[in-house]
Amino acid sequence: MYQIRIHGRGGQGVVSGAEMLSVAAFLEGRYAQAFPTFGAERMGTPVTAFCRIDDREIRSREPVHSPDALIIQDPTLLHEVDLFDGLQRQGCVLINSAHSFEQLGLGEFTRAFRPAHLCLVAATDIALKHTGLPMPNAALLGGFAALSGQVKLSSVLAAIRERFPRPIAEANVAAAREAHALAGKAEEAVHA
Repeated sequence: MYQIRIHGRGGQGVVSGAEMLSVAAFLEGRYAQAFPTFGAERMGTPVTAFCRIDDREIRSREPVHSPDALIIQDPTLLHEVDLFDGLQRQGCVLINSAHSFEQLGLGEFTRAFRPAHLCLVAATDIALKHTGLPMPNAALLGGFAALSGQVKLSSVLAAIRERFPRPIAEANVAAAREAHALAGKAEEAVHA
């Protein structure tokens, strides 16, 4: 079973991102589940959502304590909450940021991980460019598809189209495509 934990703030599409990721896996004929956990349910408060993907039926319903991947939608949470708690050493980390891991204060921490499993994508900037809204979730799903290989980009795009009405969906599809391309280039650079 592959387990993903998504961290962000209320109003950033954390929950809908997890749901779209589970739909993408489902469209590939796999089992998936997505669910959130909230503190105070209001805009701007920390929100965590979980997604599990497997080839067999998923019976577990508890929060993901040992994720295989982290998607961090809001980098301001990096030093407020222990986002990396339980992360597997072979795990993947995708952060919504235009800054380097060093600039984010994570240089020492990231040395314990394989560079090919770490990725930064300025998803909010990409979302603003394509949708006019600071909603990084769809872009991050495109980046996650490139980084993890757990779902295909085509499945992510289909899930986005299923979630949103056409004009909004197509803008988010463009954001996901761009983030996928950027994450793919980052991975190529690591292997070069």
